[in-house]
Amino acid sequence: MMRVLLILLWTTNLVQRNIPQAAGVQVFPPVNFTLTVSALAQVLLHWKPNPNQEQKNYTIRYDVKILSPVPEEYDTRKTHSIQTAALHNGFSAHVRTLLLHNNLQMRSDWVKEKLLPLPGAPETSVTNLSCVTRITISSTVSLHCTWLPGRGAPEDTEYFLFYRYETYTEECQDYIKDKWNRNTECRFSVTHIDPEEVDKLIVIHINGSSKYAAIKPFQQLFNQNAIEKVNVPRNVTVFLEQNDLLATWEKPISPFPKECFEYEFYLFNLKSGNKQILKISSNDFRLWIDVTNRYSVQIRANHHICCTRGFWSDWSEIIYVGKN
Repeated sequence: MMRVLLILLWTTNLVQRNIPQAAGVQVFPPVNFTLTVSALAQVLLHWKPNPNQEQKNYTIRYDVKILSPVPEEYDTRKTHSIQTAALHNGFSAHVRTLLLHNNLQMRSDWVKEKLLPLPGAPETSVTNLSCVTRITISSTVSLHCTWLPGRGAPEDTEYFLFYRYETYTEECQDYIKDKWNRNTECRFSVTHIDPEEVDKLIVIHINGSSKYAAIKPFQQLFNQNAIEKVNVPRNVTVFLEQNDLLATWEKPISPFPKECFEYEFYLFNLKSGNKQILKISSNDFRLWIDVTNRYSVQIRANHHICCTRGFWSDWSEIIYVGKN
């Protein structure tokens, strides 16, 4: 019991020794906090140190709290920060001063700022937006997006799509229309999306116009690898070696090395009707089969390890092996 009391007294003295260092210091919140839309779905947060803040022998950092559209908290030594976010429903953020000294953290009050939602009539924004990218033979990236008109959008509504990748922004020039002659699809045969980048964001912005209502814009962020329709494996070869089925193939058209892909191997026994789908991480495969039966074989690919998984490729063309 005596040892416990001594430890408690020693700890209390340590804490009390640090209290006067914090007691005489006032932590002031940042000033001139602003939010500026610097590009499609991009906000520049900027503030200045409080001129009344004592800085001698202190480390000054800033806590940043994003409230909407997607909550996030982080700290930084800088007096600015760039956030990529869908802004059609507004943006809200807080920032405060964080003073560090002798293992003590002292914080100011929060300073708050927000951006209002983008204007427009309710339910006039597009819905069900989906996008797919493909890597072409020439190592460029195509982009195809589809959407549905908002339920409250008049029949004369025209929608217009823009994509942003890094600092480049482009408006769609190739639309497909619905039966009311409204744009509901957009195709870019070539984009500025870099196929070698990993998990970068693609911003899609769709606004509109109508004689009868203000059309509310809509924005959505897509991971470039998550919406990639992976290309089909190439040069698929299937043959028999005694009682074994052997298959080899090359990775899909892609700047990523072969280690970055996984495959599904589809084997269908035409005699029995049995089906097998096997996952494979290499570019070759050996499987014992009943060579008196006839089989069909197909292979498809997807990302693996190196980046976010995309959409599975289409199945390769059917190859038949075995006896009729």
